Amino acid sequence: MDPISLSRLQSMIKTGIDQAHPLPYWVAAEISELKVNYSGHCYLELVEKGGANHIPKAKANAVIWRNTYAMLEPYFRQLTGQVLAAGLQVLVKVVVSYHELYGLSLQITDIDPAYTLGDMERQRQETVARLQADGVFEMNRELELPVVIQRLAVVSSRNAAGYQDFCNELSDSPYRFEVTLFDAFMQGAGAEDSIIEALGAVADRADDFDAVVVIRGGGSQSDLGCFDSYRLCSHIAQFPLPVIAGIGHDKDQSVADLVAAVSVKTPTAVAVYLKEEAGAFDGWLEERLDELSGAALTLLDNSRQQLRQAAVTLKMGSSDRMHDQQLQLGRLHGDLIRLTGQVVYRGLADLRNLDVRLSQASRYNLAACTQNLDAMQGVLALRSTELLQTQRQQLAWLGDRVAARDPRRMLEMGFAMVRSGGRHITSVGDVQPGVEITVLWRDGSADAEIKRLHPTGKSSRKENDKLK
Repeated sequence: MDPISLSRLQSMIKTGIDQAHPLPYWVAAEISELKVNYSGHCYLELVEKGGANHIPKAKANAVIWRNTYAMLEPYFRQLTGQVLAAGLQVLVKVVVSYHELYGLSLQITDIDPAYTLGDMERQRQETVARLQADGVFEMNRELELPVVIQRLAVVSSRNAAGYQDFCNELSDSPYRFEVTLFDAFMQGAGAEDSIIEALGAVADRADDFDAVVVIRGGGSQSDLGCFDSYRLCSHIAQFPLPVIAGIGHDKDQSVADLVAAVSVKTPTAVAVYLKEEAGAFDGWLEERLDELSGAALTLLDNSRQQLRQAAVTLKMGSSDRMHDQQLQLGRLHGDLIRLTGQVVYRGLADLRNLDVRLSQASRYNLAACTQNLDAMQGVLALRSTELLQTQRQQLAWLGDRVAARDPRRMLEMGFAMVRSGGRHITSVGDVQPGVEITVLWRDGSADAEIKRLHPTGKSSRKENDKLK
C-alpha cells in the first residue's frame, strides 16, 4: 500500500466535506462558550444537551467572522434585548467547513432572534409552572400586608439610580419611613446568588421589618433574566415577609413580579405606592375620628336628656323614700340597742371562763418549764466540765509541740544556724565560695567566709569539678 502525506489526507477530507455539505444549515443549539478576540472575530462552542441531567450529547466549534458579527450582534440585541452570551438557546445558519490546520468548524452566517425569544418565554413559563406545581406560587401574595408599612428592608444596589430615585421619592413624604439597605448585585452573572444572600440576611431579622422591597431600574432582557429564575422566584414566593417588587420598566413583568405580594413597575412607583398607602390609612383615621366625634356628641346629648329626666324622677320620689328610710332607721336603732346588751352580757361570761382557764394553764406551763430548766442546767454543767478538760489536754499537747520546735532548744542540743544576706541558708546550693556568712550558736555567733563547698550525694563530684 502506497502511503500518502497528512496534508493530502486533510485535503481529501476537506474536499469530501465540501462536496457532501455544499449548502448551509439552520441549526438549533445552546451557546456554551463565547469569546470575541482582539481582531473582532467571535469564537463560540455550541452544544446540544439531553437527558434529565442535561449532559451534552453533541458539541461543535463555531465562528462568526468580524464583518458578519458586526451586523448580527446589534441586530440580535435590538430584537431580543439580550447580548449574545453563554447559556442562550439560538437558531443559527451555519456553513460546514474543514481546515487542514484547525479541523472541523461551523461558520455562522445568520441568526434567528425569534427562536431565542421563544425559548426565553418557554423557560419563563416553565418557572411559573414549576412554582405552581410546588404549591408556592401564591404564598407571598397570600400574606397579610401591615396596615401601615414603615420599617422597610430594601434589597438593591447601593449605587443604582433606581435606589436613589426610591430614596428621593420617600424623602418628599410627610410620613416617616425607616429604610435599611441590604446591598446586592442586581444584574450580571452573580446577581441571583447576591439577591438570595441579601434575602437570607433580611429573613434573619424578619421581626425588625414590616416588608421587604426588591428594586432595580430598567435594563435589557438579559439584565432582568435572573428575576425569571426558579431559584430566586422560589425564595421570593416563600419569603416570610410581604415582598414589594419594583423591577424594570413599564413594559417588563418578570416571574418575580408575579409571585411578590405587591408588584409595581419601577422603584419610584414603589415609593409612591408606600406614600399613597400611608396617606390612605391617614385618611381612614381622619374619617374614623369624624365618626367618633359625631357619635360622642350624640351620646353626650342623649346622656344629658336622661340625666334631666332622672333628676325630675329623683326629686319626686326622694321625699317618700326619705320618710321610709327614717322609719326603718328607727326600727334598726331599737334592734341595735337590744342586741348590743345581749352581746355584752355573753361576752362578760366568756371572759370569766377564759380567765380561769388561762390561770390554770399558766401555772401548769410554769411548773413544766422549771423542771426542764433544772434538767438542762445539770446537763450543761457536765458538758462544760468535759469540754474544758478536753481543751486543756489539747493545749498541753500543742505546748509540747511548740517547745520541741523552738530554735533555742535546737541550738542547746549543739546545732548551729547559718545566715547570709539576711536569710537562712538551708542548702549548699544557696551559697558560693567567697560569700560571707554568719554562724549562730546557743551562746553567740561568728562571721566567716566560704572557702570551698563539699556537696553530698551523686552530684558532689560534678559540682566540685565545676568549682575547680
